[in-house]
Amino acid sequence: MWFGSCTSSIGTWMQIVAQGWLIYRLSHNARLLALDQVLGGLPIFLFSLFTGVIADRVDRGKILLGSQYVQMFSAGVLTLLVATGVVHVWQILCLSFLSGTAQAFGAPAYSALIPTLVEKEDMPNAIALNSIQFNVAVMIGPALAGQALAKLGETWCFGLNALSFLAPIITLSVISTRFLPVKTTESMLTSLKQGIQFARKQVSMEALIVLAFCMTALGMPMRTYIPVFVKDIFHRGPQTYGNLLSLMGLGSILGSLAIASAGNMRRKGLIALGALICLGAGISAFAFSRSLPFSGIVLILVGASMMAVFATVNSLVQLITTNEMRGRVMSVYNFAFRGGMPMGNLLSGWLVPIFTAPVVVGVNGILLILLALYFLFVQRRLAAL
Repeated sequence: MWFGSCTSSIGTWMQIVAQGWLIYRLSHNARLLALDQVLGGLPIFLFSLFTGVIADRVDRGKILLGSQYVQMFSAGVLTLLVATGVVHVWQILCLSFLSGTAQAFGAPAYSALIPTLVEKEDMPNAIALNSIQFNVAVMIGPALAGQALAKLGETWCFGLNALSFLAPIITLSVISTRFLPVKTTESMLTSLKQGIQFARKQVSMEALIVLAFCMTALGMPMRTYIPVFVKDIFHRGPQTYGNLLSLMGLGSILGSLAIASAGNMRRKGLIALGALICLGAGISAFAFSRSLPFSGIVLILVGASMMAVFATVNSLVQLITTNEMRGRVMSVYNFAFRGGMPMGNLLSGWLVPIFTAPVVVGVNGILLILLALYFLFVQRRLAAL
């Protein structure tokens, strides 16, 4: 499971790097970079609540298999379009929406599948270790993409991504879990309401969901606009773009290892808020930096603190959720966590042409610091977890 997921994640990150660079090369329009991220995340925002209900009713492995097949198809089509030289930005945007739709079904099923493979006391370690495989991909994928872009072109990045889905497809075809869907006559709407009500009744769950939305809405636009910083501020090429994302991935691995080594630690809420302050400070420092070496060092901090926040908040949500409600509750969490990405990119895409990317990204970092301070000193339930 770990190897298959890591392989596909490496391929996906190769495509993310190449796709962002391709869109900016074809259009030189920062707003279209944001639109690509919006269309990739919008299906998760629209459908994830209902796909979480499905994850509690259907074999989660089969849902993930279907998701992998659709994403492989999307990457394959993009490979052919680029290889034949007929690619246009609107085609890339449509395929982003298709892949996002597949991820909307796969994300709640994947999040709900992990606890069925490990015991409850091992869950924080499993979540952190799963984050490590994702961030190994974040480090390796962009580095490979930068080299492939510079020497081979975009086609290889997209083609390798399509092939990378073979590993998780084979893994999911043979894996067995302890989860058996409970048969029910309830409507999907009723099941969805139960998931939302469960989330609202749990201590601090609402605060965790709000935090998940805000940290992605304010934190992810920085990654979206890295091509703008590379081309327009540092005046470098795709290799530098890949290297910067690799440094961010290295930081994410360090953050994941720190969380995994800590095990089932106390005061997870306080740790998450401290990491959120570091994340906001790092994003603002990157936005206003004009030194490439300093920006690379800052991105290591950003990656480490971002993963510390994500892994800790995810652990808190998983630990206070029962298994029979897990798919629905995780869909609510993913609705906020993944929904913040298109909303944040949509807003930044409107603001960047007016105020420039460094100003918008820098202000987002400051807002993250203020958000953490609010939960630390005003709304203290989260800090007490």
